[in-house]
Amino acid sequence: MIFIGILLSIAAIGVLCWLLFTLAVFALPAFVGVTAGLWAYHSGAGWLGGIFVGALSAGLTFGIGQLLLVFAKPLWLRVAVALVFVAPAAIAGFHATHGIVKHTMPSETWQTVFSVIGAIAIGITALTRLATMAPPELAGQSVARV
Repeated sequence: MIFIGILLSIAAIGVLCWLLFTLAVFALPAFVGVTAGLWAYHSGAGWLGGIFVGALSAGLTFGIGQLLLVFAKPLWLRVAVALVFVAPAAIAGFHATHGIVKHTMPSETWQTVFSVIGAIAIGITALTRLATMAPPELAGQSVARV
C-alpha cells in the first residue's frame, strides 16, 4: 500500500509541474486578476462583482500584452513586454519549486538552490512560449504588386 501512495505522490507532483509549465505565461494576468478582484470585493462590489472585475482585468492584461508583442516594432519594447510577463512566472516557479523541495530535503541551502533552478526553468519556459506567440518580424520582405 505504501508503494501505491509513493507512486501517486510522484504522479501528483508530475501533474502539478506540467500544469505550472503550461500555465507559466498566464502568471501576470492571474496576479493582476486576483489583485483587481480582491480590490473590487473589498470595495463593496460583492463576490460576483469581484469575479467579474478580476476576470475582465486578467483578460485585458493578457490581451494588451499580446497586442504589444504583435504591434511593437522596436526589439527593446518586445523584450520589455516579455520580461514583464516572465518575471511573475519566475517568481511563481520559485515558490512552487520551493513548496515541493521543502518536503523532500532538510537543508535550506539546497532548498534555495533547487528553487532558483526551478525559477530559471519556469522563466525560460514562459519566455519560450511568449516568443512563439509573437509573430516573426517580416524583415526585408515586401508585398508583390501585380
